[in-house]
Amino acid sequence: MAMRLLFVDDQEENLKSLALGFRRSDYEILTALGGSAAIEILKENNVDVVVTDLKMPEVDGMQVLSHCASLTPPVAVIMITAFGTIESAVEALKAGAFDYITKPVNLTELRVQVEKACEHRRLQKENIYLHSEINKRYGFEGMIGQTGDMQQIFEKARLIAKSKATVLIEGESGTGKDLLARAIHYNSPRSRHPFMPIHCAALPETLLESELFGHEKGAFTGAIARKEGFFELAHNGTIFLDEVGEIPASMQVKLLRVLETKEFMRVGGVKPIQVDIRVICATNKNLAEEVEEGRFREDLFYRLNVITFHIPPLRNRRADIPLLVKTFVDEFARENGKTITSITKRAMAQLTSYHWPGNIRELRNCIESMVVFAQGEELDADALPEHLHPGAGREMGDFFSAPIGQTLDVVEKKYIQETLIGAEGNRTKAAETLGISRRTLQRKIKELGIESG
Repeated sequence: MAMRLLFVDDQEENLKSLALGFRRSDYEILTALGGSAAIEILKENNVDVVVTDLKMPEVDGMQVLSHCASLTPPVAVIMITAFGTIESAVEALKAGAFDYITKPVNLTELRVQVEKACEHRRLQKENIYLHSEINKRYGFEGMIGQTGDMQQIFEKARLIAKSKATVLIEGESGTGKDLLARAIHYNSPRSRHPFMPIHCAALPETLLESELFGHEKGAFTGAIARKEGFFELAHNGTIFLDEVGEIPASMQVKLLRVLETKEFMRVGGVKPIQVDIRVICATNKNLAEEVEEGRFREDLFYRLNVITFHIPPLRNRRADIPLLVKTFVDEFARENGKTITSITKRAMAQLTSYHWPGNIRELRNCIESMVVFAQGEELDADALPEHLHPGAGREMGDFFSAPIGQTLDVVEKKYIQETLIGAEGNRTKAAETLGISRRTLQRKIKELGIESG
């Protein structure tokens, strides 16, 4: 689409000359005889660049500039001024004009200025588009939930997004804790600065300190150059510590110090580094219980537990499943170039009755599989994964029961054993189903004496 220019002058001959000078360009040209006419045109048309005379009766160029600046996004303005009014042109620049040019107008110079203004406008539009795409994906609008609990979470998140307070998000694996963290960041004053996600359980204890705080050259074997850590890279933005409950005790002390002082030292460093960051943490554990069991520092827990969210598992918000299904069907149909117009009542009934141990992540993967293998425009229950079918063998979706009177350790041991069987011995899958990390599962297997199998 051609960029649209608006020439503004109170002299008709000047307007004709300007329009004539751009007749062979690729721009769409509009003209306005005076400032009042220009403002009316701007109200009715999307204009990219305005070229206006500064001195005009009644409504002058500064008033046109003021109107352009009030638009969203602001329209680029090039001011034409006589040599004797340079000071006014400088004032126009301070008020937001893109540039100015003096009379008599040099058309070659003006064309260069217009092209620069158009490029500025293109970048401006691209930036707006990218931010809208980010908001679609990571804004609150991109989060799905019509149940009362989810609506309360969204409303609370909107209220605290603009604050600097530390946030703790609790919930089972796959419930969307990372999406909520991103939504809070992208709706905060820090949205134009980095969002740094760190999966604490995925980093070995030996590397965790170096990854979080960085290291100096020669700090340890293999440190051949200085490296900035995640906290340093997140300066002015947000750091997201996923599975914060997996951080070992030695690192919990250092994390507490960063939260209290907003400064740290690289591994091997001697100079404190100050950072301005917001910390958002997530966990699939009950940190209060972890404190009671002595596995998590009480002082760190209270430092993290400033604003808390608990995202309910999908089985507790079944009313959201049809909306989630439709969203995922549309997404994967678009990605795979397919036309899916509907899903049968039988398929939807089975989707809503299943208890989804892997929560939204598992549902999303299920729908992707159904869409990829779809032969027609309707998804039927036959396309569901085998373990979602009624009467299927012992799978991840079956119920678990234990007689009253057994100790908690015995029940927990049996439940983990059954989950491992359902996961065909896959510990990563079993840990995801149980809502714990693979490291925690391995510890429980050892503590409870569960056969490796």
